[in-house]
Amino acid sequence: MRIGIAQLNPTVGDVTGNLALAIDAYEQLIGQGVDLVVYPELFLCGYPPRDLLLKEKFGDDLRDALEVFAATTGPVPAVIGFPEKNTHSKKHFFNNAAAWCEEGMVKKTFHKRLLPTYDVFDETRYFKPGEKDFFIQYKDKNIAVTICEDIWNIRQGEYDSDPIDEIAKQKPDLLLNLSASPWHFNKDRHRTELLSQIAQKCKCPIVYLNAVGGNDELVFDGMSMSVNRKGYPISISDSFKEKIEVHDLNEVNEFNHSEDISMESLQQALVLGVRDYAHKSGFTKGLIGLSGGIDSAVTAAIAVEALGQENVIGISLPSSISSQHSKVDAEELANNLGIEFHTLPIQSIVDSATRELQPIFQDRPIDVTEENLQARSRGLLLMAVSNKLGALLLTTGNKSELAVGYCTLYGDMCGGLAVISDVPKTQVFKLARYLNRDHVIIPKNTIEKPPSAELRPDQKDSDSLPDYEILDAILQAYVEEGKSIATLINAGFKEEVVRKITRLVDLNEYKRNQAAPGIKTTPLAFGVGRRIPIVQKYAN
Repeated sequence: MRIGIAQLNPTVGDVTGNLALAIDAYEQLIGQGVDLVVYPELFLCGYPPRDLLLKEKFGDDLRDALEVFAATTGPVPAVIGFPEKNTHSKKHFFNNAAAWCEEGMVKKTFHKRLLPTYDVFDETRYFKPGEKDFFIQYKDKNIAVTICEDIWNIRQGEYDSDPIDEIAKQKPDLLLNLSASPWHFNKDRHRTELLSQIAQKCKCPIVYLNAVGGNDELVFDGMSMSVNRKGYPISISDSFKEKIEVHDLNEVNEFNHSEDISMESLQQALVLGVRDYAHKSGFTKGLIGLSGGIDSAVTAAIAVEALGQENVIGISLPSSISSQHSKVDAEELANNLGIEFHTLPIQSIVDSATRELQPIFQDRPIDVTEENLQARSRGLLLMAVSNKLGALLLTTGNKSELAVGYCTLYGDMCGGLAVISDVPKTQVFKLARYLNRDHVIIPKNTIEKPPSAELRPDQKDSDSLPDYEILDAILQAYVEEGKSIATLINAGFKEEVVRKITRLVDLNEYKRNQAAPGIKTTPLAFGVGRRIPIVQKYAN
């Protein structure tokens, strides 16, 4: 069979726009002589729709859109994801569904059985588990249709039942999986291994169709894949790109796919996340405060690739404490990127605020308060420029800083999107070097100088934090893996360092709850996938 792959980039809630994309892809693929066209999970509404599903007319609008789409189909079927309103429920429950559309009508619908509620997923809030069978007969083939999580229990074992066991017993000729699977490091390797395992168990080819694009903090990488009955990939669609193409299951070639878990994937994910967040929100321009440091440099380079150099504005905001090399590095970066660049000194604002606060501060010693006045003065000016020019302000803090609160609320945390907030500092350095692989974009001095917030004279990050290699290792174990303090100490980390870092992580939950949304790149990012109470006393 020749399977039409509609690896498309939907916008959440844009029912009309998504419908138009679906119809156009169907017409293109019919012209290429396919036997079947497949779309991603919940394509007509975009994923994840979240509480849009609770709006009164949302389900009806999606039903109408599905009917319009089905009416465009001919003898070649199309399988498309949509939320099917459950009219028998007193609540606003839906089924996460896939519609088999053929000859102008919906011939059959399939319902997702397994509903994930971990990490960024909260599907039982909206959907009811499916009870329908998985199969349809087409061209003398016994075809099983599944939706995303339905195929994952074979590896994860999170559910009481495994749809793959049921499907394998019925000897399928082909298994389809409509998916909206967010990207993070190593996710592509896990998917490839999963599909190989399922194909061998079911003794049939698999066509896995994944969404692509950025929606809020999630990035979907596509990489739709067809594997043969032995579990070898025979066709793989490009990652991080829309693709309308044919996967020919009649091909006999087999190849081992080497998963890309390199900096290229990280770069592509961040670029796609920035571009879609901006464009789907109605922004064409991006704005960045350039400190001369590595974080703002990497953020600016990503923004230029996402939005174009003519649409990125860099602003240096030096104080009396700012080093000369930081000013030079910021301007050199802007020149290398070819972006609009301005310098707005903040010292007069800091001095004015200090004078006005003197009656309250009186003879109290200078501390972090005065340091934060600088960061908040920068935030004030950057937000003003953002408002005036209609440019999306991109914050530049990395995951390591956000984890321990090494950032200023209403200061450097101001902005609409936190581009690298799920990228640990050690990865930021690797990404910077990767961005310089062909020619120098990020100044050499920016990469090699000791990191510093430059909020007091001769300040270095190492004054307050351990080396980033140690810090990131502790954070990965404590934040992403949920390891205890005792486990970290037993692993060889110094007790005083572990207790300091874990306490900082816990104390700064309130900051992260007020941070701009960030692009997810790790298995567990700060944001909707991590739900730690702000007010809590557990520390272990």
